Amino acid sequence: MASNGKQPAGAIATRWVEIGVAVALVVVGAIVILDSHRVGVGWAPDGPRSGYFPNIIGWILAAVGAWIVGETVYRWKSLESKVFVEREQLKPVLQMLLPTIAYVALVALIGIYVASMIYIGAFMRVQGRFGWLKSLAVAIAVPVAIFLLFEIWFLVPLPKGPVENLLGY
Repeated sequence: MASNGKQPAGAIATRWVEIGVAVALVVVGAIVILDSHRVGVGWAPDGPRSGYFPNIIGWILAAVGAWIVGETVYRWKSLESKVFVEREQLKPVLQMLLPTIAYVALVALIGIYVASMIYIGAFMRVQGRFGWLKSLAVAIAVPVAIFLLFEIWFLVPLPKGPVENLLGY
Protein backbone atom coordinates (compact mmCIF):
# COMPACT_ATOMS: atom_id res chain seq x y z
CA MET A 1 0.00 0.00 0.00
CA ALA A 2 1.19 3.51 -0.72
CA SER A 3 2.54 5.51 2.20
CA ASN A 4 0.06 8.37 1.64
CA GLY A 5 -2.87 6.20 2.77
CA LYS A 6 -4.21 5.86 -0.76
CA GLN A 7 -4.53 2.59 -2.64
CA PRO A 8 -1.94 1.33 -5.08
CA ALA A 9 -2.74 1.64 -8.77
CA GLY A 10 -4.92 -1.20 -10.04
CA ALA A 11 -6.20 -2.12 -6.58
CA ILE A 12 -9.89 -2.73 -5.93
CA ALA A 13 -11.19 -0.97 -2.84
CA THR A 14 -13.00 -2.92 -0.15
CA ARG A 15 -15.81 -0.38 -0.07
CA TRP A 16 -16.65 -0.96 -3.75
CA VAL A 17 -16.74 -4.71 -3.28
CA GLU A 18 -19.01 -4.32 -0.25
CA ILE A 19 -21.34 -2.03 -2.22
CA GLY A 20 -21.37 -4.42 -5.18
CA VAL A 21 -22.21 -7.48 -3.09
CA ALA A 22 -24.83 -5.55 -1.14
CA VAL A 23 -26.51 -4.27 -4.31
CA ALA A 24 -26.48 -7.84 -5.66
CA LEU A 25 -28.26 -8.98 -2.48
CA VAL A 26 -30.89 -6.26 -2.92
CA VAL A 27 -31.42 -7.27 -6.56
CA VAL A 28 -31.72 -10.98 -5.70
CA GLY A 29 -34.09 -10.11 -2.85
CA ALA A 30 -36.22 -7.98 -5.20
CA ILE A 31 -36.37 -10.81 -7.76
CA VAL A 32 -37.47 -13.26 -5.05
CA ILE A 33 -40.10 -10.80 -3.79
CA LEU A 34 -41.50 -10.18 -7.28
CA ASP A 35 -41.65 -13.86 -8.12
CA SER A 36 -43.22 -14.66 -4.75
CA HIS A 37 -45.99 -12.20 -5.48
CA ARG A 38 -46.47 -13.83 -8.87
CA VAL A 39 -47.24 -17.19 -7.23
CA GLY A 40 -49.05 -15.76 -4.21
CA VAL A 41 -47.79 -14.62 -0.83
CA GLY A 42 -50.98 -14.69 1.15
CA TRP A 43 -52.59 -17.25 3.36
CA ALA A 44 -54.94 -19.73 1.71
CA PRO A 45 -57.61 -21.82 3.48
CA ASP A 46 -55.21 -24.76 3.55
CA GLY A 47 -52.14 -22.79 4.70
CA PRO A 48 -49.54 -20.48 3.23
CA ARG A 49 -49.35 -20.05 -0.52
CA SER A 50 -46.19 -21.09 -2.35
CA GLY A 51 -44.67 -17.61 -2.31
CA TYR A 52 -45.27 -16.92 1.38
CA PHE A 53 -41.92 -18.06 2.79
CA PRO A 54 -39.79 -17.07 -0.24
CA ASN A 55 -41.33 -13.59 0.07
CA ILE A 56 -40.08 -13.33 3.65
CA ILE A 57 -36.61 -14.51 2.59
CA GLY A 58 -36.61 -11.97 -0.26
CA TRP A 59 -37.42 -9.13 2.13
CA ILE A 60 -34.66 -10.28 4.49
CA LEU A 61 -32.13 -10.41 1.63
CA ALA A 62 -33.15 -6.96 0.37
CA ALA A 63 -33.07 -5.47 3.88
CA VAL A 64 -29.64 -6.92 4.66
CA GLY A 65 -28.29 -5.64 1.33
CA ALA A 66 -29.70 -2.18 1.99
CA TRP A 67 -28.24 -2.24 5.51
CA ILE A 68 -24.79 -3.12 4.14
CA VAL A 69 -25.01 -0.30 1.56
CA GLY A 70 -25.96 2.19 4.27
CA GLU A 71 -23.28 0.96 6.66
CA THR A 72 -20.61 1.08 3.94
CA VAL A 73 -21.60 4.61 2.91
CA TYR A 74 -21.52 5.62 6.60
CA ARG A 75 -17.95 4.23 6.94
CA TRP A 76 -16.90 5.47 3.46
CA LYS A 77 -13.94 7.63 4.56
CA SER A 78 -12.54 5.01 6.96
CA LEU A 79 -12.59 2.45 4.13
CA GLU A 80 -10.73 4.73 1.71
CA SER A 81 -7.34 3.05 2.06
CA LYS A 82 -8.57 -0.53 2.59
CA VAL A 83 -7.69 -2.76 -0.35
CA PHE A 84 -9.81 -5.80 -1.16
CA VAL A 85 -7.48 -7.16 -3.82
CA GLU A 86 -4.58 -5.94 -5.92
CA ARG A 87 -4.26 -6.64 -9.63
CA GLU A 88 -1.59 -9.33 -9.20
CA GLN A 89 -3.71 -11.13 -6.58
CA LEU A 90 -6.73 -11.03 -8.86
CA LYS A 91 -4.94 -12.58 -11.85
CA PRO A 92 -4.96 -16.24 -10.61
CA VAL A 93 -8.59 -15.89 -9.54
CA LEU A 94 -9.57 -14.73 -13.03
CA GLN A 95 -7.50 -17.53 -14.58
CA MET A 96 -9.88 -19.93 -12.83
CA LEU A 97 -13.09 -17.90 -13.01
CA LEU A 98 -13.16 -16.93 -16.69
CA PRO A 99 -12.68 -20.48 -18.05
CA THR A 100 -15.33 -21.70 -15.63
CA ILE A 101 -17.80 -19.08 -16.89
CA ALA A 102 -16.98 -20.13 -20.45
CA TYR A 103 -17.55 -23.77 -19.46
CA VAL A 104 -21.00 -23.02 -18.05
CA ALA A 105 -21.91 -21.13 -21.23
CA LEU A 106 -20.65 -24.05 -23.35
CA VAL A 107 -22.74 -26.53 -21.34
CA ALA A 108 -25.83 -24.54 -22.30
CA LEU A 109 -24.78 -24.48 -25.97
CA ILE A 110 -23.20 -27.88 -26.66
CA GLY A 111 -24.08 -30.05 -23.67
CA ILE A 112 -22.12 -31.11 -20.63
CA TYR A 113 -20.07 -33.91 -22.16
CA VAL A 114 -18.43 -32.07 -25.06
CA ALA A 115 -18.06 -28.93 -22.94
CA SER A 116 -16.35 -31.00 -20.25
CA MET A 117 -13.95 -32.47 -22.79
CA ILE A 118 -12.97 -28.99 -23.96
CA TYR A 119 -12.74 -27.60 -20.41
CA ILE A 120 -10.68 -30.45 -18.99
CA GLY A 121 -8.36 -30.64 -21.98
CA ALA A 122 -7.78 -26.90 -22.18
CA PHE A 123 -7.29 -26.60 -18.44
CA MET A 124 -4.78 -29.44 -18.36
CA ARG A 125 -2.81 -27.97 -21.29
CA VAL A 126 -2.89 -24.29 -20.30
CA GLN A 127 -2.98 -24.31 -16.48
CA GLY A 128 -1.41 -27.68 -15.73
CA ARG A 129 1.03 -27.66 -18.66
CA PHE A 130 0.43 -31.37 -19.27
CA GLY A 131 1.36 -32.94 -22.60
CA TRP A 132 -1.14 -33.35 -25.44
CA LEU A 133 -1.50 -37.12 -25.03
CA LYS A 134 -2.24 -37.01 -21.30
CA SER A 135 -4.56 -34.01 -21.70
CA LEU A 136 -6.55 -35.67 -24.48
CA ALA A 137 -6.73 -39.00 -22.64
CA VAL A 138 -8.15 -37.44 -19.47
CA ALA A 139 -10.35 -34.98 -21.40
CA ILE A 140 -12.00 -37.90 -23.19
CA ALA A 141 -12.00 -40.47 -20.37
CA VAL A 142 -13.67 -38.32 -17.69
CA PRO A 143 -16.77 -37.27 -19.72
CA VAL A 144 -17.14 -40.82 -21.09
CA ALA A 145 -17.02 -42.20 -17.52
CA ILE A 146 -19.56 -39.59 -16.37
CA PHE A 147 -21.79 -40.42 -19.34
CA LEU A 148 -21.69 -44.13 -18.51
CA LEU A 149 -22.31 -43.48 -14.82
CA PHE A 150 -25.22 -41.06 -15.15
CA GLU A 151 -26.87 -41.81 -18.48
CA ILE A 152 -26.45 -45.58 -18.65
CA TRP A 153 -26.22 -46.90 -15.09
CA PHE A 154 -28.18 -44.35 -13.03
CA LEU A 155 -30.52 -43.29 -15.88
CA VAL A 156 -30.09 -39.64 -14.91
CA PRO A 157 -30.06 -37.41 -18.00
CA LEU A 158 -27.60 -34.54 -18.04
CA PRO A 159 -27.66 -31.60 -20.49
CA LYS A 160 -26.87 -32.84 -23.97
CA GLY A 161 -25.93 -31.09 -27.16
CA PRO A 162 -25.80 -31.82 -30.89
CA VAL A 163 -23.08 -34.51 -30.62
CA GLU A 164 -25.15 -36.62 -28.24
CA ASN A 165 -28.22 -36.08 -30.43
CA LEU A 166 -26.27 -37.40 -33.43
CA LEU A 167 -25.35 -40.46 -31.38
CA GLY A 168 -29.01 -41.07 -30.51
CA TYR A 169 -29.07 -39.86 -26.89
